[in-house]
Amino acid sequence: MFGRRTASDCSVGILGVGNIGKVHLESARAMRGVSVVAAADTVAANRQYARRRGVESVYEDYDRLLAAESLDAVVVALPPFLHADAVAAAAEQGCDAFVEKPLGRSVSEVDQMLDTAERAGIYVGVDHTLRYLPGVEAVKEAYREGRVGHVPFGAVSRVNYGPFQRPPATRDFPDWHLDPNAAGGGVLVELGIHLFDVVDWLFGDVRVVAAETDSQLALDVEDTATVLCRSESTGTHVTLHCGAYQWEDLDEFNMSLRLEGVTGTLDYDEFAPSNFYANAARSGLRNVAKRILGERPDYYAPTYYLQAHYRALQAFIEAVDAGEEPPVSGDEGRRTLELVAAAYDAAETDAVPLEVA
Repeated sequence: MFGRRTASDCSVGILGVGNIGKVHLESARAMRGVSVVAAADTVAANRQYARRRGVESVYEDYDRLLAAESLDAVVVALPPFLHADAVAAAAEQGCDAFVEKPLGRSVSEVDQMLDTAERAGIYVGVDHTLRYLPGVEAVKEAYREGRVGHVPFGAVSRVNYGPFQRPPATRDFPDWHLDPNAAGGGVLVELGIHLFDVVDWLFGDVRVVAAETDSQLALDVEDTATVLCRSESTGTHVTLHCGAYQWEDLDEFNMSLRLEGVTGTLDYDEFAPSNFYANAARSGLRNVAKRILGERPDYYAPTYYLQAHYRALQAFIEAVDAGEEPPVSGDEGRRTLELVAAAYDAAETDAVPLEVA
């Protein structure tokens, strides 16, 4: 754990350089005072990518990386079944860990992980990115300001196409995505966990009331889930839906968030860009202007969704650099897994056919 020190000597290692690992690698490279000094991945093409992006020390095995390098923090962008081992290995070296969601595959696994981190004196943060989207932040700010008063009901959804590619597929995807033992579950773990984080962040003390899971494809994991939640703090009921059954075009981000208040409605679409290409162009032009004026550009502003990953990692690094608990801590990662587990339990309990006379 690096505690209080100048940010200029923050050295980071990337454990896993797959799809999301590349995003974290690029995010860290764009941060002032942060150096990506090492990366590890079992796939040769991913290691080559890290080298091309200027990472000097590249390994096939993250254990070898951690044993050889002197790091302040690591980004764990590995499959969920490796998270606990990777955090334990980081803890042995005194490295703080920023972990891709889900933090673990089960609450009990996370409890062991956090116990290991506490004994080693390291911080653990989780990449729950949706709360860092500007549109989601704007909804929360408007809600906190009382713009719509008390909110009896809300709805949130996120739908994409999971690990699949739009036909014709040009590459295989790792098998662990569809293995419940490796991934910890299906779409509830992959997407639903983000939505649980947003709902709990908005209202607090959320409980699962009912849930139903389904599969549109013949898979070993669910690709569709709908959950009814209730905040014990505010009395707000929220429906949560996630699915991996719909293609996303490049200029779309299939997410919705809507709060129905007693004096009006807050809708995520009101705050999000109406056209992502136009938003990217405007953001790019603003960055050009900032460079001309000698100001620091907003590197990820043109990529509306990816900027949330950048901001999440940046917030983690800034917090642990100051010797403070990360904004999205290991305890919050545990909390979202608790809600996912409750939803799975509710889906099994409530899975009783309705008999109509």
